[in-house]
Amino acid sequence: MVYFGDMKEKSPFELEDFMPYLLNQAAEKTSLEFQKYYRLKYGMLRTEWRVLFHLGRYGALTAKAICDRAGLHKTKVSRAVAALETRRFIQRNRMEQDRRQEVLTLTRAGENAFDDLVAEAARYNTRLMQNFSAEDAETVRRILLQITAMETVQP
Repeated sequence: MVYFGDMKEKSPFELEDFMPYLLNQAAEKTSLEFQKYYRLKYGMLRTEWRVLFHLGRYGALTAKAICDRAGLHKTKVSRAVAALETRRFIQRNRMEQDRRQEVLTLTRAGENAFDDLVAEAARYNTRLMQNFSAEDAETVRRILLQITAMETVQP
């Protein structure tokens, strides 16, 4: 038999009250079903979906611009771009002014996948928010936007 002591609390700190933990738990829980959709239908990972989304929403972008807009690390974006290019969802075009940089655009297949995923995202968002009043849904949205706009908090 394994003995774990008298099971008294070692710290008064409540993980369930720690905002970064709660936000992460909420993000994971709310994204799982949608993640299943794009993973099963298109074989995409989360970063690939985000790269595809940015190209579909904003048009031609460099990988660096996607990193900056999405808050993603350049290595993850590079892998996502390679995977999306392999599936023929995006194409790379060298910039005339700077041959070291590439502009990324969606192909016709990428545009079709984007349109499908945006429609599914809208349906999923409606289902996700159906248990909230319109007022609560707007409050959650407003607070999350405030959090994402905050300057980094120093420990």
